[in-house]
Amino acid sequence: MSNNKHSININVMLDNDKMPEHIDWHASGTNGEPSPAKAMFLSLWDGQEKTAMRIDLWTKRMMVDEMNDFFFQTMMTLADTFTRATRNEALATEFKEFARNFKKKADQALMDDEAKNK
Repeated sequence: MSNNKHSININVMLDNDKMPEHIDWHASGTNGEPSPAKAMFLSLWDGQEKTAMRIDLWTKRMMVDEMNDFFFQTMMTLADTFTRATRNEALATEFKEFARNFKKKADQALMDDEAKNK
C-alpha cells in the first residue's frame, strides 16, 4: 500500500457579516501560490450513513452570469464523471441535455431581467 498522502487546502475569508469575501485553494504537490476562486461546491459521500455532505460557497463578487456558467460546467463534468464511474452513457447524455436546457433557460432569464431593469 502506498503511503503517498496529499492534501487540498481551501481558505475562506469572511466579511464582518460572515459572508465569503475571498476563496482560494492549493493542492499539495503543486508549485506556486494558492489559486483564487469566486465559488466552490464540495461534495463528500459518507458511505456508512449513505448521505452526501456538501459545502456550497460563493463570494459577493460572483455575478449571476458566472453562476449560470458555473452550474452548467459543473453539471457537464458531473455527467462525464458519472459515465466514468458507471459506464451508463445513455443516462449521462440525458443529464447533459438537461444541463444544456438549464443553461439556455438561465441565460434567457438573465436577459429578461436585464431588459426589465433598463
